[in-house]
Amino acid sequence: MTSLIASSVVRGSQQGESHGGVYLIDMTAQSVKQVLDWNTADINWEGRGADRGLRGIAFYKEIIFIAASDELFAYNPDFSLRGSWKNPYLKHCHEISVHQGQVFLSSTGFDTILAFDIAKEEFHWGLYVEADGFRFPATIFDPNGDDGPLMLNKMHLNTVVATDGGLYMAGLKSGGMLHFNGKRVNMSATLPAGTHNAQPYKEGVLFNDTNADAVRFASRDAAEDRAFKVPVLPADQLSGMHLDDSKVARPSFARGLCVVKEGLIAAGSSPSTISLHDLNSGETAMSVTLSTDVRNAIHGLELWPF
Repeated sequence: MTSLIASSVVRGSQQGESHGGVYLIDMTAQSVKQVLDWNTADINWEGRGADRGLRGIAFYKEIIFIAASDELFAYNPDFSLRGSWKNPYLKHCHEISVHQGQVFLSSTGFDTILAFDIAKEEFHWGLYVEADGFRFPATIFDPNGDDGPLMLNKMHLNTVVATDGGLYMAGLKSGGMLHFNGKRVNMSATLPAGTHNAQPYKEGVLFNDTNADAVRFASRDAAEDRAFKVPVLPADQLSGMHLDDSKVARPSFARGLCVVKEGLIAAGSSPSTISLHDLNSGETAMSVTLSTDVRNAIHGLELWPF
């Protein structure tokens, strides 16, 4: 049985409307259970940006961490709330990653990666990344001080993956997947503009090629490269097409990506749909649609461990 957890945002939604939530999906049974509703989770509606709802998901022991735009939430496996924390340098958060007792958060608004100490329950470290041609000057700063970066959102860093070998990060305008080795940031793999969820996998990189409506694996061995088109629902099955005043919602928007097991990945898209792709055969195994509203888009996507 393949069970996944996914968060969704409702792009451009207005107060009084749904803003997404968190879902458990049994891909084998093709069943969906909503476990958190943005409107009833005691989360303040104000100040959440154009993409409402909950975003990146990560786990530490018996704790589920889920990010909102400017707040980190912790839940028990039954989705009772343990606590939440804010930081002035956390804005438009996207993906998060847990490693060695730390939650690393991609703060898109500040082109920054923040670190949250789980045991101490505090933000304690920040990495600001700039782009200067093919160089990426990086500055470590105290997220509790006043000398942090300005909110410029130049690279739109939307992904972070923490490993023993360092931090991998990427954004819509980063030019590719970057790597921080503890001293400097270098380009690890060049990628097309507009990517989401870039992450190292085997001898290559997995990513949502969002502008091309595809999810891809690019390998050092070109024979192993794979590309899967995002599922397309018939136009007469779509809803919410003319309800987005911000004009940011569209069908087939690719975001949300995780490895289920070796050779099998799960990818999200809008309207909220999750697909399983087989890297060995190059075929899409199945898709499950949670909503037909084009404003409702998958954001965080992980294998459910409990």
